[in-house]
Amino acid sequence: MGRPRTPLLDRARITTTALQLVAEKGEFSVPQIARRLGAQTASVYHHVDGRDGIVELMRERICEAIDTATLTLEPWDAALAAWARSYRAAFAAHPRVIPLLMTSPVRAPKVLEQYERAVGLLLAVGFAAEDVMPALTGLENLVLGSALDLAAPATMWELPDENSTPHLARALAAVGAGRADAAFEVALEGLIAHCRSVLTATGDQPSR
Repeated sequence: MGRPRTPLLDRARITTTALQLVAEKGEFSVPQIARRLGAQTASVYHHVDGRDGIVELMRERICEAIDTATLTLEPWDAALAAWARSYRAAFAAHPRVIPLLMTSPVRAPKVLEQYERAVGLLLAVGFAAEDVMPALTGLENLVLGSALDLAAPATMWELPDENSTPHLARALAAVGAGRADAAFEVALEGLIAHCRSVLTATGDQPSR
């Protein structure tokens, strides 16, 4: 019998299968991936560095959808906001993977390179080194939380009747179907405004 034209296992297939399992079940295991691909568990380990390695492959796959060209826009705050929107869109497509990624250190070189570019952007415009990671971590928390919000049920507040919570009913009716997007833009605007104030304060400091 000749060899199959397409290899049974490779890192791309393992990554795709892991993403499918997480989308379906909220979790994955190496034996589950092997079964779905019709392979032995030991064979999967020949291609990846265990479960943690698969998590990083999923992170890398998702981050490939983030438009890094946004980080070259000017001015810097427009670049940061555009990157955040692209980042959110990429992760909104895989919301059930987010809890796995947020509890695992970032190791994938391609992902670290993207952080490097974002850090370089902020340092280049004058942010103090100690202010950079709080800003980026805050941005990431906002992005990932909003990506999860996009995956939430369309109706998050189920009112028994409008009379018992009239103010809430009025506010929900006014915001309509765009609640998640509107909330993200409000929070993003607030974070960017904070970053501007931090940068201004840094510029006001006497030189050493």
